[in-house]
Amino acid sequence: MAEFVCKIAEPNGKVVEDVFTANTEAELRTRFNDQGCLVYWIKEHGSLFTRAGRSRRRGKIKEDEFMIFNQQLVTLIKAGLPILKSLDLLIPRVQNTHFRTLLDDVRERVKSGALLSEAFEAQGEFSPVYTASLFAGEKSGNVEEVIQRYISYQGMTAAVRKKVVSSLVYPVVLVVLVIGLLSFILTYVIPKFQDLYEGLNAQLPAPTVFIINLSKGIRSSLVFLVPALVLVYLFVRVWIRSAAGRRIVDSVKLNMPVIGDVWMKFSISQLARTLSTLLAGGIPAVQALETSIQATTNQRINDAILQAAQGVREGQSIAKSLEATTLFPPLMIEMVEVGESTGALGQMLASVADFFDEEVNTRVATLLTLIEPAVLVFMGSVIAFILVALYLPVFSLAGQMGR
Repeated sequence: MAEFVCKIAEPNGKVVEDVFTANTEAELRTRFNDQGCLVYWIKEHGSLFTRAGRSRRRGKIKEDEFMIFNQQLVTLIKAGLPILKSLDLLIPRVQNTHFRTLLDDVRERVKSGALLSEAFEAQGEFSPVYTASLFAGEKSGNVEEVIQRYISYQGMTAAVRKKVVSSLVYPVVLVVLVIGLLSFILTYVIPKFQDLYEGLNAQLPAPTVFIINLSKGIRSSLVFLVPALVLVYLFVRVWIRSAAGRRIVDSVKLNMPVIGDVWMKFSISQLARTLSTLLAGGIPAVQALETSIQATTNQRINDAILQAAQGVREGQSIAKSLEATTLFPPLMIEMVEVGESTGALGQMLASVADFFDEEVNTRVATLLTLIEPAVLVFMGSVIAFILVALYLPVFSLAGQMGR
């Protein structure tokens, strides 16, 4: 008998992570399926590296590749082909070697009697939202519909994410250019003027002395400054990855003026769309809430979702459970409450996601109209001050020579 560390969702919605014994992983999966449990993952107890860890070292699956595969898969299933035959047709056409290897393992597991959701979940690289949707489709006998719904969900979330990121490219490039220009002036241009004025033995005005001393200080401490900045960067990265550090950083993100509101609405949009997809696919409310954690990267929001899931497990409505966290916007709570009372929670959550997507786009566009001129004004003011400070002695000398 071997020991396996397993994470499963029991029929009552409770998520359990514990050590179980069985002869093989397949036997353990069969046992959980017979009990009506949803398997998140199974790892051999005591193994140094998991399948997911090894797979991530070998390569990466691009989002577009995965979506194309699913579009082709749902087309073949709608045409009446069995899942196994569909996989046989699609796998040889996959160009990504790593992805094709994973799909080969999926096919072998399906051929051995495993469910498609189990086979994908066993790879350790596919989104729990995807595997949970497949599981719900298999239980309801409508796999093609849940795959199509997942494709739509992924397309919408990816489109919003790409739009936000692309909108931020120009301000980031502008800031980098400003930093580069100021670094060049402080480390190269100002020393040239310093050498000139030292040769003239001129009395320098206060702004010029300040700029020259600033440049001299930066150049003299550059040997220590760069390693210090690298060490600080590495320390912050390690600290952010810790549970305490991540919670503090995520809380700061949500509490930042203006930007925090945009971040919150973007996270709420991702959460609402994920919940809509899972609930429409037939996933129970508690399991849907716990699975939807994968849609957000903010630990504070994830903690609130888990708190809400516990409230639903204790018999409260989703709206009341979300309201009890005091984190989610009142508009979302009201729309969820209406959705629960009318039996159209999935559609209402999709409307919540659409609404907040539009809010995010509007806020980002407004921020960009303010950030770009602000950066330009700042850059112009700093450069103007430096130029005036550098040329003040020249003007003074010219005036003295004129007398």
